[in-house]
Amino acid sequence: MPETPLNIGILAHVDAGKTSLTERLLFDTGAVGVLGRVDDGTTRTDTLAVERRRGITISTGVVSFRAGDRTVNVIDTPGHADFVAEVERALGVLDGVVLVVSGPAGVQASTRILWRILRRLRVPTLVFVNKLDQPGVDPAGVLDDLRRKLSSAVVPPAEAVRDQVAAGEAYPVFFGSAMTGDGVPELVTGIVGFLPAAPPGAGFRATVFKVERGRGGDRIAYARLHGGTAKVRDRVELFRRAGDGTVERSRRRITAMTRAGAKVTAAGAGDLVRLSGLGDVRVDDRLGSPDGLAEAGLFPPPGLVSVVTARPGEETRLHQALRELCDQDPLLGLRADRGVLSVRTYGEVQIEVLLERLREDFGLVARFAAPQPVHVEKPVGVGEAVQFLDRLGPTDPVATVGLRVAPGETGSGVRYALAVERGSLPRAFHTAIEQTVYRAAGCGPHGWEVTDCVVTLTHSGFQPPMSTAGGFREVTARLLAQAFARARTRVYEPVDRFDLEVPEHAAGAALIALVKLEAVCEPPVVEDGVARVRGSLPSAATAGFRRRLPALGQGEAVFTAEPGGHRPWRP
Repeated sequence: MPETPLNIGILAHVDAGKTSLTERLLFDTGAVGVLGRVDDGTTRTDTLAVERRRGITISTGVVSFRAGDRTVNVIDTPGHADFVAEVERALGVLDGVVLVVSGPAGVQASTRILWRILRRLRVPTLVFVNKLDQPGVDPAGVLDDLRRKLSSAVVPPAEAVRDQVAAGEAYPVFFGSAMTGDGVPELVTGIVGFLPAAPPGAGFRATVFKVERGRGGDRIAYARLHGGTAKVRDRVELFRRAGDGTVERSRRRITAMTRAGAKVTAAGAGDLVRLSGLGDVRVDDRLGSPDGLAEAGLFPPPGLVSVVTARPGEETRLHQALRELCDQDPLLGLRADRGVLSVRTYGEVQIEVLLERLREDFGLVARFAAPQPVHVEKPVGVGEAVQFLDRLGPTDPVATVGLRVAPGETGSGVRYALAVERGSLPRAFHTAIEQTVYRAAGCGPHGWEVTDCVVTLTHSGFQPPMSTAGGFREVTARLLAQAFARARTRVYEPVDRFDLEVPEHAAGAALIALVKLEAVCEPPVVEDGVARVRGSLPSAATAGFRRRLPALGQGEAVFTAEPGGHRPWRP
C-alpha cells in the first residue's frame, strides 16, 4: 500500500526566495529537467502572466516531487501582505511548513506575523535560512535572530526529534542557498524525516483551496482529499457557508481529474487534485462533508474599499468579471449598490493586480477609486418597528412584521432571533424575513455595514392568498431601516494592532509620529538600546507610517501590524 502523500507549504516574507527554493527542490529531486528562475519568468508555480511579469507569487501554486518512496506536494504561497487570503486557505490543507528566512535580511515583519499564525495553529514547521551564498551572512547571527524574535526552540536538526516537531515543541533550522543548491539535500531529508503526513480519515472528504478558470471559462477546483476516494464521474456533494451563516448544499459530477500534472481516474487520502465539472465551485467549499467549514477565517476581511468603474457599456461585463475573481478569493468583498460596484481589498498591490487581471483575462479596462477604510456601524440602543395587518395602507404588502434591534456582543456580527412561534408563518415567509435581515444589515443609516447586533422578530402574521414572500421582503427591509434609525447607530473605524522595535535614540521621533496619527500607545519598554512600543492606530494610517519608518528609525526599525478590530470613529 503506497504511503500517504506529504503536503507542505513554502511560506516567507516577500523576496526571501521561497519560489526559488521551490524550483530548486523540483530540479534537485529530478521532477524537472531545467531549473526555473524568477528573473527569467520560467517558474512552474507562478503561472499567471502578472506573476511572471512582477516576479512575485499572487495565487497559490502546487507542484510535486519524489523523495525516496514518498510523494511530496509543495504549495508555494504568496509573500506579499496583500495576498494573505491565499496563505490562509493553504494552511488548512497542509501537513507541515517550510518557513523561508532571508539570510541577509534576517527575521522580517511578515515573517513574524506568519510565525504567530503557525504557532496558533500548531503547524509543524521547519526553518530554511536562504541566500547564504551572499557575502556577509553570519549563520550564527541569523540563528540568534531567529531565537530572539521567533522562538528559543529553533534548533539544529540534530537537537530535534520527529515527535517534538509534530507537537510544535521544536523547529529544526537548515541553512543554504536556493540559487546554488547548497543545503537543499539536507532540507529534503528533513522534510521527509520531520514532517508527519496526516492520517487518512474515514469516508470521502475534501477541501477546495484554489479555483482557476479553464480554457473554456469553466472553473477548475484544487482540492485536498482528507479521506476516502474520489473517481471521475462520481457525483459529489458540495457544502459552503452562506453569508447568513447557514450551510448551502449541492451535488455535482466530477468530469476530469489531474494529479501532479497527469490525468488520473481516481485519487485517495492526502492527494492534491485538480477537479473539473463542479459548476460554480468556490474556494473554501467542502466536498463530501460539511466538516471543517469555518465560522470565520484566520485573517480578518480586507479593510479597504474602492469603487470600480468601467468604460460605458461594459458595466455588466465588469460585474461578471469581478464576481469571477471574487469567487476565486472569497475575502475580496464585491458589492453592487444601486448600480455602483465596490470591492474590498487588502492594499494597493492587490488593486494593481486586479486591474491587470481584468485587462488580460477579460479584456476590460477598469478604474479603481482611491481605497478608503471600511467602517462599520453598531447600534447604540434598542429600536423597534412594526407593521400590522389591520393597519395597512392602500399600497402596503399584506404582512405583519415586527422587528427589534439591540446591541450584541463584540465580534458577534448580526444574530437573528425569534420571539414568535415558528409556526406562525409559512416557512417561505420566515426564510424571506431572515434573508432580508442579513442582506439589509449590509447598509445602515450611515451607509456602512451594521454589525454586533441582535435582530429579533417580535410580530408576525399573514393573510392568504394576498401575502407573498416578496411582500415580506419589502416590509422587512423598510422596518429594519426604521428600527436601526430608532436604535441609533455609531460608526466605528478599523484599527491595526502594531508592534514597533526602534533604536532607543529614535524612539521619541517615532512616538511623536504615532501620536500625530492618533495612535494609542502603551509605555515603551527599553532593553539593550532598543525601545519596543505596542499599541493600535487607525488602519488608514498604517501604510503611511510604514513608509516613513525607515527614515524615522534610521533603517533599523522593525514594525509589524495586523487588523485589531474597531474603535469609535471621530470624523
